[in-house]
Amino acid sequence: MSGNIIIKNASQLVTCSGFKAKQGKEMSDLHIIDDGAVVIKEGIVKAVGKTEDVLNGFDDADLNIAEFDIIDAAGKSVLPGFVDSHTHFVFSGYRADEFSWRLRGDSYMEIMKRGGGILNTVKATRAAKKEELIETGIKRLDSMVSFGVTTVEGKSGYGLDHSTEIKQLEVMEELNRDHPVDIVGTFLGAHAVPEDYKGREDAFIDYLISTVMPEIADRNLAQFCDIFCEKNVFSVEQSRRLLLKAKENGLKIKIHADEIVQLGGAELAAEIGAVSADHLLQASDKGIIDMAEAGVVATLLPGTAFCLKEPYARGRYMIDKNCAVALATDLNPGSCFTESIPLIFALATLYMNISIEEAITALTINGAAALDMADTTGSLDVGKIGDVIILEYPSYKFIPYHIGVSTVVKVIKKGKLIFDREN
Repeated sequence: MSGNIIIKNASQLVTCSGFKAKQGKEMSDLHIIDDGAVVIKEGIVKAVGKTEDVLNGFDDADLNIAEFDIIDAAGKSVLPGFVDSHTHFVFSGYRADEFSWRLRGDSYMEIMKRGGGILNTVKATRAAKKEELIETGIKRLDSMVSFGVTTVEGKSGYGLDHSTEIKQLEVMEELNRDHPVDIVGTFLGAHAVPEDYKGREDAFIDYLISTVMPEIADRNLAQFCDIFCEKNVFSVEQSRRLLLKAKENGLKIKIHADEIVQLGGAELAAEIGAVSADHLLQASDKGIIDMAEAGVVATLLPGTAFCLKEPYARGRYMIDKNCAVALATDLNPGSCFTESIPLIFALATLYMNISIEEAITALTINGAAALDMADTTGSLDVGKIGDVIILEYPSYKFIPYHIGVSTVVKVIKKGKLIFDREN
């Protein structure tokens, strides 16, 4: 396909229209067009509206219909591509044994203390060749596409040293160039404390700031810097120091906040202007209110709570307090080994009291906002990137209703068909 495409006769065209994060009650407004159409030319959305109006407007818009591929979406619903704004998809090694240990009652922190957890994956990823990481990365991206994901964030953090952190980000840079999915790289060198820095966490932060971060910034290998702000990992003060230095180096900031204990990560995110704060299972009332007032996107990861058998983040409370909430998979080899968007929808709607409409907003325009990309993707608005998914059913409400099963039959990325379950 050429990048020129018309999708017409959609039973529902769910535009999720907007150019910034939607907060609170705004998250329920999906801007639905019945019998809708969208025109994408050279990868960019050129027209959105009722099918009759859009097609009749071709002459006025100086468009030649003969230059376009046409998809008839009669009986189907059409949405923006999903944005998975928190993943760790570039890694080597699996941790199936640890999953079985958790099933018998071992906690995530107990497993970490005996050499499992993040440090287990660090060992395997340090040993992996770049070609291996690229090969597995492609397979995971292809699977994400089948679930409707057209933009994904990927974190480093399985190196905890200079060479492997750089290697992970270089892999993402290459995948972003060669794979249809847009990949946003995040430097998460402060994902855990490596063995040789145990008890010297401040020195490790110094090492990341002086030795690893400058090259990443100079080579534009990442758009964001992140840190695991958590008890027995990195303190609020250590997190503040690293993230403020990242801002000085031109990186935008994210934070793993208040996942296991209430440490004040949400408050820190608001204080220093993070684009998003992620996890937030234990976020305080004050932290949530601070984030809403500061415009920090609350990125919630219900798959992780599900896999760890922990209470879910208070998504309903956050939305009611006017937060902008995003949802993401947290695909990683330990605490949440899944790229299943249908699972995230099911958990969010059934167990977090988030409405279907709010969940769609959270995985489209608010997911884009969590990556500071709401001005270019995440909705079907004129001038944005032409990323579209087509569902096999006439309503978006089938996404969580068909529990755990993908309803996506076609995925269009920048006006080109990249996944087609029907052919």
